[in-house]
Formats: sequence, structure tokens, C-alpha cells
Amino acid sequence: MKKVMMMAMMLVASATAFAGDSDALKAIKKCKTYAEAAQLVKTAQLANDEERATAYNKLVDLAMDKVSKETGTMAENQAAAQLGSGKQEAYDTLGLADGICNAIDAAIECNKYDQLPNAKGKVKPQYAEKNAQRVWAVRAHLVNIGQEQASKGNNAGVLKYWGAFLDSAADPLFATQNHEAEKGYIGQVAFYAGRYAFDAKELDRANRYFDIAMQDPEQKKDALTFKLYAAGSNLQSKADTLKYVDQLKALYADDPENDVILDKLFTMYDGLQDKGAQTALLDNHLAKYPNSFAALANKGMMAIADNNAEEGAKWLRKAAVASPENAVVQTYLGTCLSVQAGNTEDTAKRKELYQEAVQALDKAKELDPNKAQANWGYNRYQAYYGLYGADDPKTKDAELDSK
Repeated sequence: MKKVMMMAMMLVASATAFAGDSDALKAIKKCKTYAEAAQLVKTAQLANDEERATAYNKLVDLAMDKVSKETGTMAENQAAAQLGSGKQEAYDTLGLADGICNAIDAAIECNKYDQLPNAKGKVKPQYAEKNAQRVWAVRAHLVNIGQEQASKGNNAGVLKYWGAFLDSAADPLFATQNHEAEKGYIGQVAFYAGRYAFDAKELDRANRYFDIAMQDPEQKKDALTFKLYAAGSNLQSKADTLKYVDQLKALYADDPENDVILDKLFTMYDGLQDKGAQTALLDNHLAKYPNSFAALANKGMMAIADNNAEEGAKWLRKAAVASPENAVVQTYLGTCLSVQAGNTEDTAKRKELYQEAVQALDKAKELDPNKAQANWGYNRYQAYYGLYGADDPKTKDAELDSK
């Protein structure tokens, strides 16, 4: 009896060791289209993680079939164009992009199961290397297709394709692939994808893409500006505001020379009506960075708010030196000087101040002739009036510009 039982146990063990695919996996393997297979994978009762990895790998295969078909047509068209022979065949642009997105999603999901220990407790990935290589090789198509959809106003498509391109870059599946080739443009893609995500009210996603863009020196400033704007756009309570201020203070501590962060923190203190914090922020900053444009300009604006034209002119002169091509600063500087001149009884000093005011406001006109940034017109006319009198042709010309 003992011998018979031992034989039975061996038969059971043998049957387990050599068990074939489950019926669910067999059905998935027979699928001819991605859509059909994807539907089965959603509902299938697969036997183990190895079967799940195999099922998702089948999805990668089917998605890549579509990708290969469309990229093959593209390659044939390029060859025909170069040789000057044959007609151009139409190909499915969105089908190609969706195929790549499907391949990315399926490959990443496949890898989750492929990296888990097998029945013997060992990790032996079957699909990772092949999937990483073949999917990575076609990802860049999403950049061009996303740009094409942007020109057509398909905002959802832009976000889908650029988002898939950006999100997949950070996945462990693609860690060993060559990321260097993308460094020249990934920051720009991330910056604009962040803006599309913000417009779609997907703030977490927008922040994620702005963070990627900030790794690119050419995109860092603009990406940070939009990141700060996005973070501050949904403040619904004082507690939210104070939390945002704390975030800005942390960013400022990490990057104290960044005028964008300084200016945003100053603005938030203004909203909280904390003039003491504003003054301390600017004074401490200028003690370390005396040529900081944002700090100098904001010191000038604080003086203007206090109706102190002389103090305003003092700081705005320095701001104009730090950034001479800023039409707003030139306008406010000219205005402060003109007010100061009007309050001065010393004739020589008054003329000197009006001359300086005219110079600043002329510069504002030169920089911003259409008054898109600052409405310099009336203040410039007033400065000319004070310097030359009402009947001077230059004053009359300035009056025309003021309207």
C-alpha cells in the first residue's frame, strides 16, 4: 500500500511540474487583435504571476504589430521620396501613437509580474530586456505626433502622447536604455506638457512635468514660474496659503538667488498683508545680493505704495541698472521722478529730475511702444509738460502718444 501511495504522489508532482497553460492564457495567446486580448486579460483568471507576465507580453506583441505596420509604411514612404519613385501610402498616425502607448502600458505591467519570484523563489525575467528595447526604440514618435496634435487643437491627445513619453522615461523597465539622446528636447516637451496638464486641471501631473523641465537649464526658469503659479492657483483657505508660503520659503532656502521664487514669496506676503515680512525678506536678500532685480524693484514698489516718490526713485534707479530692458520699471521710475520734480521748489533740481523722468519714460516707450506691459503715455506727457511747457512741439507730440 505504501508503495502505491508513493507512486500516486509522484504522479501528482509530475503533473504539477509539467502542467500546461491555463485555458485563460491559451485563449489570450490565440487573440489576433490588441483590443480582443486586452479585454480577456482584464477578466481572465490566470494561474500565477508567470502567466500574468506572459499575458501582458502578448499585449505588447499585439501593440507592436500595429506599431511595426505603421512605421513600416513610414519607412517605405521615406525611401520612395528619397529615390523619387513610387507614391506615398497613407498611414494611421493616431493608430501608431495609440499602439505605442498600449505597448508602453503593457510592457510596464508585464515587467511587474516578470520581476516577481517564480515557484522556486528565484527572479528570472523572461520578457524585460526584449520589451524594453523594442518599446524604447519607438517612444520618440510620441513627441512628433503630440506636436502635430497640438497644431490641430487636440489637447487631450497632446497630453496623452507627451505624457506617455515622459512618464515612461522614469519607469524601472527602461532604466538601462539610452536616455542621453533625449536630453536635448525632453525638457521642452515636459514644460509644454506641464502647461497642458495645468489647463486640464491635473495639477499633480503638471507639477511632475514641470519638475522634469526644471532639470533642463534652458527651461528651468519658465518651468519654475509655471510650477509656482500652478501651486498657488488653487488656494482655498488661509491654511492653504500658509502652507504654500512654507513651500516657497523652502524653495527660497534651496535657491536663494532665484528672483522668481523671491518675487512670488514677496507677493504672497503682500496678500497676507504682512509688510514686516516683506521688508525683512527684501532687506535680508539685498544684504547678500545687492544687485537682485526682483528685490530692488519690489523695494521701489513698496515705496510707491507708501506714496514716497523719492524712496521709490532711489530703488527703481538701481532696478533699472540691474535690468535696463524692463519697460515697467522704466515707467514707474519716470513717474516717481516726475512726481518728485513737481514737489521740488529748487528750479535747477526740478529740471534735472524732469530730464531724468523723460529719459526713463522715453526708454519705456522704446521698449514697449504699444503699451502692452505698462501704460507710460500720460506720465510721459506730464514729464514733458513739466520740462518743456505746454506749447512745446515735443510736449504736444507726447500728448498725442498719451491717448
